[in-house]
Amino acid sequence: MSGDRLTRLLTLVGAVTAVSGAVQLVAPGRVLTALGAESSPATRQGFATVGMFMTVVGGLQFQELRSAEPRSGVVAWGAVQKLGAAAAVTAGVRRGVFRPPALLVAGQDAASGVAALAWCLRRSRSR
Repeated sequence: MSGDRLTRLLTLVGAVTAVSGAVQLVAPGRVLTALGAESSPATRQGFATVGMFMTVVGGLQFQELRSAEPRSGVVAWGAVQKLGAAAAVTAGVRRGVFRPPALLVAGQDAASGVAALAWCLRRSRSR
């Protein structure tokens, strides 16, 4: 994948992360139900809080990658968020908190995190 394609892909990932985080923030019960998880006041609050952080990190990555000289530190932290989310969702499935289809979300997060790390590595080699 060329550098421009990878940058465009990660820009899209940032936008999708921000939007999906916003949905999770405003409708946590619906998202929890779709994932086959418990939807209590406590779980909805926790899920909404996670959605707020997804919105912030995704929006930051989107904005940074659209700038003339994107900083790899921002993208690296986005990779950490994605890889952490993949691990957390996978653990949730293993513990029976989420249904197995949630592994599709974990897989997408893991792939996005690896792509972001690849982008950072490419940037560090070109400097």
